[in-house]
Amino acid sequence: MAQAIDAAIEQRKVLVAEAGTGTGKTFAYLVPALLSGGKVIISTGTKTLQDQLFNRDLPAVREALKAPVTVAMLKGRANYVCHYHLERAKAEGRFMSREDVHHLHEIGRFAQRTQSGDKSELAVVPENAVIWLSVTSTRDNCLGQDCTHYKECFVMEARKRALAADVVVVNHHLFFADVMLRDEGVAELLPAANTVIFDEAHQLPETAGLFFGEDVSTSQLMELARDTHAEGLVEAKDFKALPEATAALEKAVRDFRLVFGPEAARIPVNRALALKDFSPALDGMRGKLSELAKLLETQAERGPGMENCWQRALALQAQIAQWQAGENANLVRWVEVFSQSVQLHATPLSIAEIFGKQIEGQARAWIFTSATLAVKSDFSHYLGQMGLLEAGTGFWESPFDFPSQALLYVPQGMPEPNTQEYTAAVAQAALPVIQASGGRAFVLCTSLRAMREIHGWLKEAFERDGLDFPLLLQGEGSRSELLERFRKLGNAVLVASQSFWEGVDVRGEALSLVVIDKLPFAPPDDPVLSARIDKINAEGRNAFMEYQLPYAVIALKQGAGRLIRDETDRGVLMICDKRLVEKQYGKRIWQSLPPMKRTRELADVETFFSGAV
Repeated sequence: MAQAIDAAIEQRKVLVAEAGTGTGKTFAYLVPALLSGGKVIISTGTKTLQDQLFNRDLPAVREALKAPVTVAMLKGRANYVCHYHLERAKAEGRFMSREDVHHLHEIGRFAQRTQSGDKSELAVVPENAVIWLSVTSTRDNCLGQDCTHYKECFVMEARKRALAADVVVVNHHLFFADVMLRDEGVAELLPAANTVIFDEAHQLPETAGLFFGEDVSTSQLMELARDTHAEGLVEAKDFKALPEATAALEKAVRDFRLVFGPEAARIPVNRALALKDFSPALDGMRGKLSELAKLLETQAERGPGMENCWQRALALQAQIAQWQAGENANLVRWVEVFSQSVQLHATPLSIAEIFGKQIEGQARAWIFTSATLAVKSDFSHYLGQMGLLEAGTGFWESPFDFPSQALLYVPQGMPEPNTQEYTAAVAQAALPVIQASGGRAFVLCTSLRAMREIHGWLKEAFERDGLDFPLLLQGEGSRSELLERFRKLGNAVLVASQSFWEGVDVRGEALSLVVIDKLPFAPPDDPVLSARIDKINAEGRNAFMEYQLPYAVIALKQGAGRLIRDETDRGVLMICDKRLVEKQYGKRIWQSLPPMKRTRELADVETFFSGAV
């Protein structure tokens, strides 16, 4: 794999490379990258992987090769303390809790001693603490060169280091946000880069889709109202109409959120428009934004803060108007509802053409790698999605001995996956397997509702049968906290959903069983998916075989990949969905999984575990 990547770098080619768990993908691209002599950008799926690559893997390979390369890490600006907003937060002093006040004090001390300003270095303030919103900048509220702290800005320092370094580590969100919105981060780095490497490249179609579209969120309006209020206290104290206008906008935003139910949801535009209060509430919000923009125009000359708020108000007005008009036929309009906010999305039906153009315009090597890109060694689904039709491909099996290390178990007698009794049947079928494995299990669910139901059923069963396996649930703590507890306990059962299907590494006996409730087909009522399906079918092609099935295979391979993480791991992969063995397409799915022994007999599972413990 390293040789194939080396050749692609040298010839400035595009290479899509899948390698199974345990092959050492990271080293396979780092060695040729560090020896190439050119500038390299490495983009990872998450900030956690970014930190791991920068703090652990890169230094190890650089030391082993004695390579004299400089490395830097660049994250989105929300990860760095902003001197201007920190000062403003201290001066403003309006905080929700004593905890916020304590955190602000810690951040203030951190800002004075840190070299990087990266919030991940300050462990005493949780990454999701509300106070971070007040002491970091966004693309919208950064004052740029007008800022009094421009010279000591942590974001600008990080960008300078990145421009000077031979190897720069970024993440997919930052890469696409910057490339598409032409901010001065990655977009500035790209012209000098000889090689771009995407790790966890299976995440790219979804991430790229978010940034190649047009989105606007109510949280941007709330942020504008909050910033206008704060800037007004400094630059326009005597202008009494301003606080009233920001309060009116905040109320209109909250009223708009109330149009939808309490649950998070993804709603197609036609269903949103059919809601009785949707259009009036959206118009009301636009009206209050327009009133605020007019007031800001009269105050814009009083300082850079006011000027910035006015420009943002105008931009947000244009974005909402554009979304409402919905004139671009290549974009699918839909609404995403979160607990506190609403996002109006317009997502491209296909990113292939847009992304393909990004690559064509640049004479450099592009490397895409992941453990899950192909369906039965066939890359056509991924290549088509990403517009990489001329790319070279490479496939390297995992070095693990799957036939002796792992068993694939599909229980008999399961109901149809779309029936009401299915979730309880999953929990019932999983219980004797969990007993046989002595806990040590991940139960991975395809929906939050199934996750909660299965957790409740197992909790009752454990109490009823006197089973003392610690039972953990996604959401009871951060992902890293839960994983730490799971590893330490040694016999725990973790019931989880999307967050634990990928990027989770538990080696050894603590994880010996992975239960998957059903094949992870994307929900057909997902607005973007259903529009893509309609388009493919309208062109006379088969959307199920071309799009839905490969999507499910890639997602399932990610979940299955949690089980065997090194040469000594042993375990059972239990997939409860009988479609895997009863449907014609099921064969394509299990043939894409590692070559485990297969069984439908519980007795075989019990024998496997009695030999393993």
